[in-house]
Amino acid sequence: MKPIGNRKARLLGTLTGGLLLATGFVSTVSASEPIEHYAIDVRGAHAFVQFRIPHLGFSWLYGRFNEFDGSFTFDTKNPANSTVNVEIQTASIDSNHERRDDHLRNEDFLHVEQHPTASFKSTAFEPLGDDRYRLAGDLTLMGMTDSVEIEVEQIGAGTDPWGGYRRGFEGQTTLTLADWGIDYDLGPSATEVEMILSIEGIRQEPEEASSGD
Repeated sequence: MKPIGNRKARLLGTLTGGLLLATGFVSTVSASEPIEHYAIDVRGAHAFVQFRIPHLGFSWLYGRFNEFDGSFTFDTKNPANSTVNVEIQTASIDSNHERRDDHLRNEDFLHVEQHPTASFKSTAFEPLGDDRYRLAGDLTLMGMTDSVEIEVEQIGAGTDPWGGYRRGFEGQTTLTLADWGIDYDLGPSATEVEMILSIEGIRQEPEEASSGD
């Protein structure tokens, strides 16, 4: 009969080896995880939520929202799995004209006291080829939620001068004001507003992405 101590030692060695093998396998899978997590770079002002609307048919009036935040994921192997989440502070609307901005904040337009935020949560991200995508999602504005589609182009991705990794997109969509309860008469040429979105994200390490959830 073989000593019990030797059998225990072999059993312990087998279990330890299996555990190390499993740990190595998990580490390998994690390291090759294709889904990247990004925080939108609002601190560095490398992201913009802008709009434009015709003024009496003579010119374009431009504006933006100065305060917003969000994140997105990008699946490098299957981009259709990518997601976007953004929240906008509606009172931060800025058309470079104080009196006009006060009007845009009141009940004729955004009614920011009653609806202080607007949000977008993606539901689909369809690759169209040549770094172009169709982003679909639920937009919540003025207390209403409806689906919208945004035509998106990836501008670029790569390392930045500070050792980080960034990815950027630009997108455009058109909203009909009346669909969102805005019926103030701006003239026949101004029933729709064009949204112009420029988003740059900084890739987050797994622990950073987890802490932000």
